[in-house]
Amino acid sequence: MKKMKRTAIALTCMVLCSQAAFAQMIESSQTQPTGVVIYSLPSTSVMISVEAEKESFTAGPYAQYAQKYMGSEARLEDKVKYSLKAIDLAPYLEADPSVRVAINLAGKGTAASNFLQLCAQGLIVTSDSYTGKPESWRFPSVANNDTFAGKDVEGNLTTTSTTLYRTENTAEGLKRISVSQSQIVEKSLEKKAQETANAIFDLRKNRVQIITGDTDATFSGEAMQAAIAEITRLEQEYLSLFYGVSTTSVQKMNFDVVPVEDNENQIYVAFRLSDSEGLLSANNVAGRPFVLELTLDEGIEVSTAGISGSSKILSSGEVFYRVPVVATAKILDGQQMLLQTRIPIYQLGQTLSFPLNSVLK
Repeated sequence: MKKMKRTAIALTCMVLCSQAAFAQMIESSQTQPTGVVIYSLPSTSVMISVEAEKESFTAGPYAQYAQKYMGSEARLEDKVKYSLKAIDLAPYLEADPSVRVAINLAGKGTAASNFLQLCAQGLIVTSDSYTGKPESWRFPSVANNDTFAGKDVEGNLTTTSTTLYRTENTAEGLKRISVSQSQIVEKSLEKKAQETANAIFDLRKNRVQIITGDTDATFSGEAMQAAIAEITRLEQEYLSLFYGVSTTSVQKMNFDVVPVEDNENQIYVAFRLSDSEGLLSANNVAGRPFVLELTLDEGIEVSTAGISGSSKILSSGEVFYRVPVVATAKILDGQQMLLQTRIPIYQLGQTLSFPLNSVLK
């Protein structure tokens, strides 16, 4: 049996090498013949470039006192949230790894030049062809734990007075005598929040005085602008102690979808987005799905016949090529359509043959 198989492969190679422009499909288990050109039929992969914005919120240390001292509530918990910012869709041409064709271009006529023209038009691709696409990933920034360090209005320590009593023996008998004792202690969180709130209101008052001229110092021109800018900067720093700090970063990822014939509805989960984890692959169910839907033009059906039997070997002078179908591609978030465009899809189209010795103009 093995000897017969080797004989069949040898005969195939001899036929390919002896006949001009003879094309034959090569099975995956078949030895690749030498002295011939190996090419593949084109396949379309859809690359979806997605950009998401990450917001990292760090709650202020005085958030629980914002309502009491500033008159409005503040967010109390740290939170990370991702939101979709941009989507791009682009089709890329690749060599279909499941279809390889051997062809002998030796001989007369215009076979070689016609073969190159078919390559240039994208109807066939050489086996090592790859359109190429850039890949990049940006590490998202992480909120720093010492965001609020050094923003307190005054120091962390304060002086407290405590009255102690001692007993003394006097002529009148035993007496309790009070003794005042001072000590340095750490301020309470509410005390620091109160001091910060007072500083904010003082800054606002000073800003109004500078703008209206109700101050002993004279400000004009650039001096006034610099003073107001510095007061505003300090105000924002102190407010962040109550209302927290938000930092943003950008996450960019590419996701590839390769349409297949046996998908009846031509609907694919392209990628997923999690509010806390960001962009995820299609098979990670931690995020909500974003769907790629392909709709063929009316009256066009997906070619599922393939190439089988005797059609895998062509007569002398013919070559296999693939004609794409054109589909409307949509990116859907549930029922909301985010993007729509038209793209050619080769693997869903027809595989035909063409006489290479014809004269192409």
